[in-house]
Amino acid sequence: MTARLVVSLSGIDARTLHRCAELAEHLGRRAVPLSLLVAPRLAGAAVDWVRSRRALGDDVLLHGFDHTREPRGRSMSLRRPEFAALPAHEAGLRLTAAMAAMERAGLHTTGFAPPRWQASRGTLIALRRKDFAFCADLACVRDLRTDTQLRARVQTLSSHERVETWRCFALVLAATRVTRRGGLLRLAIDATDLDRPAPRAAFLDAIDTALDNSATPTTYRECTALSTIT
Repeated sequence: MTARLVVSLSGIDARTLHRCAELAEHLGRRAVPLSLLVAPRLAGAAVDWVRSRRALGDDVLLHGFDHTREPRGRSMSLRRPEFAALPAHEAGLRLTAAMAAMERAGLHTTGFAPPRWQASRGTLIALRRKDFAFCADLACVRDLRTDTQLRARVQTLSSHERVETWRCFALVLAATRVTRRGGLLRLAIDATDLDRPAPRAAFLDAIDTALDNSATPTTYRECTALSTIT
């Protein structure tokens, strides 16, 4: 099997936009598209940038509704991820509001990635009712129309300073292992982490490792369309 590479970027806003643009430029030189995880609160220049990136071939996924950033330096949050435990009715209400906001921004999408990659069973039911095509969660990419799953765990970095060196090493190691086996490599980064030299370098190294192992760059939407794995 040919390895595939999906790179996702979250945390896009006015404060991080310059770093997002730098990453997109780096990946453009490598012909690697981005899957942009967008919260409905996006506004101003950030909206324009996401629209321009989609026109160039990047994908856009809805990334929650009202979730806020985690405090830096904390290994765990006391707040449960927004869609991690919602029943179908409440998840549906939040999705309706989020979809309306995305429409107003000109960013309609049928792809969903829950905050911290955790989606409850009720959320999956609500996504199907709202006619979403796929959901990318922690362990797999779910085609909601055919009820198939492409199993591949998200590879990301911890924001905890004490484990940063180890996590950077582990990210590149995982990229090597997954792509040598011909699997799907899902690399994810928050834009705030692009300000830190070590995580930024490790992320780009992991991408280069995947490409060196002949991984095909793709997006979540393209991945779902091609998937026949149940």
